[in-house]
Amino acid sequence: MSVAVHTVGGMEALHVVGVFDLETTGVDVRADRIVTAHVGVLDARGLVLRARDWLADPGVPIPDGAAAIHGVTTARARAEGRQATEVVAEVVAALRELFDAGIPVVAYNAPYDFSLLKYEAIRHGVAPILSPSPVIDPLVVDKAFDRYRRGKRTLEMVAAHYAVTLDAAHEASADAVAAGRVAQALATRFAPQLPPSLDELHTSQIAWARAQAASLTDYFIQIGRLEADETLDGSWPIR
Repeated sequence: MSVAVHTVGGMEALHVVGVFDLETTGVDVRADRIVTAHVGVLDARGLVLRARDWLADPGVPIPDGAAAIHGVTTARARAEGRQATEVVAEVVAALRELFDAGIPVVAYNAPYDFSLLKYEAIRHGVAPILSPSPVIDPLVVDKAFDRYRRGKRTLEMVAAHYAVTLDAAHEASADAVAAGRVAQALATRFAPQLPPSLDELHTSQIAWARAQAASLTDYFIQIGRLEADETLDGSWPIR
């Protein structure tokens, strides 16, 4: 798929943007497993051009807490889910296709989804995506340009702030599409300040994420949540 761009206020506005989200068994990117996944493509108006969803049997029990968030129980995953190896391979292939076409992939809190996918790929003998690029992370961009806004930066809260509808939070497809539309809203809101190319935006987010992690580390040390010699990992878009 070719990528068409036009310039708006110095910011490249993509005619197509990829979106990616996972729902999982937990928050440990090295140990937890994929339960559902979504990879799609939106046009410049945020309309869905292409979408694919997966339900996997992760091969391990899904904790009740995780099932309460995304709605998939162990019983359902075992009855309806496909083999994890097949799902992981297909998700990786779908993302590679987008990157190979030069299409940026939006992922909210990108290091979580891309890192967990990397370790799942390694676990199942699938060649992992080690350097996903270009990636757009609305969480990082929003923090960079509206640093002092009060309130949480969950996808639900940030989507509401930018007037993006999110009707089924913690469903992979809904979260992925909402994140893509938030990225488009950010591109419009901050166009004059954003880097002029996707490659420059990707590189800038690496620095922004590192600085944001350092700032949060300092705050957590001040309130006693971290020890003085502990640091948060600011690697982006994958750890």
